[in-house]
Amino acid sequence: MRNDDTKARLRATYHLGATPIFAAKCDPRFSFALYVPHRFAELDHTKTTIVVAVHGTGRMQSLYRDLFAEFAEYNNCIVLAPLFPAGVRGDENLSGYKYILEGDIRYDLVMLGMIDEVAARYGVSGARVLMFGFSGGGHFTHRFAMLHPGRIRAASIGAPGSVTLLDRSKGWWAGIADCRERLGIDVDLEKITGMKVHLVVGEADTETWEITFAPGDRYWVEGANDAGRTRGERAQCLAESFRMHGASVRLDLVAGAAHDVTAVAQKSREFFVDVLRGAV
Repeated sequence: MRNDDTKARLRATYHLGATPIFAAKCDPRFSFALYVPHRFAELDHTKTTIVVAVHGTGRMQSLYRDLFAEFAEYNNCIVLAPLFPAGVRGDENLSGYKYILEGDIRYDLVMLGMIDEVAARYGVSGARVLMFGFSGGGHFTHRFAMLHPGRIRAASIGAPGSVTLLDRSKGWWAGIADCRERLGIDVDLEKITGMKVHLVVGEADTETWEITFAPGDRYWVEGANDAGRTRGERAQCLAESFRMHGASVRLDLVAGAAHDVTAVAQKSREFFVDVLRGAV
């Protein structure tokens, strides 16, 4: 049996700082990597916040974790970076997680399972998290926030290619009219009131080839392109939808930036600092 010194060394090596990738207990098809402050034992765990950083289509999970590592060290946070593999159902689908539902997979419930697992492992609260997502992760983040507003302390949504509006006249995913039938859950618009929402996109992020839907496309729905042509236009439309329902919204356009997660994440970190300090 390993002695206490060996156990402590193993924990310091693999459970603090940048961790290995762990299979999620709730569904081992999915996994997560963490960043945990090296001085975690010295911190007030009652005030630790989980920051969820959701990858885009390229699945660069470790990059997203690392973008918030220094932030975590200085702000008593644990970074949770999920990995939702492409083609998890054997069909090479790149986009299932973005729209929450794929076959029998509910990605929002998988995410909640990961949050609860990490909270239990480190003895912190996962009741309300900070969530960042860029590109495909921005898709996921704003839809998760709509479906589970009570679990979101603040959401930073970077350059989403398609957006769901808080519109009960349109079906999922363009709107929220049939969420109960599709997902077994309604969007509680009253809980959107007061939600802290950040939208951020590069001013030069103007390509439309990947985000324009046509009938026959896998994720085509009526109203798919109604929020605008570009990511910037769609972000502004989503910001207005949140504002109409009482959310506190910040919109940043990053000068000189195209579709660049590093530039966008800088603005997201600034927003999260303001949230933690009570400035928004």
